[in-house]
Amino acid sequence: MSQRKRLSASQNKAPNLPRSQQAEVESDDEEDVSFTQLTSTQVQRARENFTPVQVDRKVAEVVQFILIKDQKKVPIRRADIAKHVIKEYRAMYAEIMKRVCRTFEQVFGLKLVEIDPKSHVYILINKLESVAEEPVCLIPGNPKYGLLFTILSVIFMKGGVVKEALVWNFLKKLRVDAGERHDIFGDVKKLVTDEFVRQKYLEYVRIPHTEPVECEFRWGVRAEKEVAKKKLLEIVGELFEQDPQSWTQQYREAMAAESQSQR
Repeated sequence: MSQRKRLSASQNKAPNLPRSQQAEVESDDEEDVSFTQLTSTQVQRARENFTPVQVDRKVAEVVQFILIKDQKKVPIRRADIAKHVIKEYRAMYAEIMKRVCRTFEQVFGLKLVEIDPKSHVYILINKLESVAEEPVCLIPGNPKYGLLFTILSVIFMKGGVVKEALVWNFLKKLRVDAGERHDIFGDVKKLVTDEFVRQKYLEYVRIPHTEPVECEFRWGVRAEKEVAKKKLLEIVGELFEQDPQSWTQQYREAMAAESQSQR
């Protein structure tokens, strides 16, 4: 594909983007081509060019890169891994990433999940629930995620989607006011609607045809992968001194999610 055709294709995909962002889209398109057009001969040649020690070192570099990126819980793009770490090892990308995933699971108790197969975006999720029997949000030293867990509980118990006002009113009862700066959480509204959304724990979307504008919250893809609904329901049951099965709809959903995760 010529440079002109590639540029035309990227502009058709995102005609309203600034030039710098269009260039980024074009670059990502080229990255996809370079991955999908690899031949078995190229892969075999790469294996012969690099020693096992070199490949081990590259696997460690990718693991370190992802861990650093994950500190802000922001999704990680394949294009960034390739550009900043993989580099000349591109032909061995698939093999390296298999070992990276195995390292995360066996050494760190984490799982690298591709949340968007089309644009190749990953998140790192915590798989320690089965060991600690506590959701990651309740691990000591994570007060922000304690707040997040509370919000996720409200959304889950209300059927999976709640209006923004309901969340703020609920938090206000806990003395966490979205309109005031909190000693621990800082700007609460920014934390919830920006940071937690960017981290893919929450979805925050406008409700169509509302005036004044209203928004609602849903669970994000990271929460779906990382937080066990069954455990969440058990905790809510303990708080209200009720059998989790008394919430019929939520119990069915929690059991279905657990069954799905075990496949």
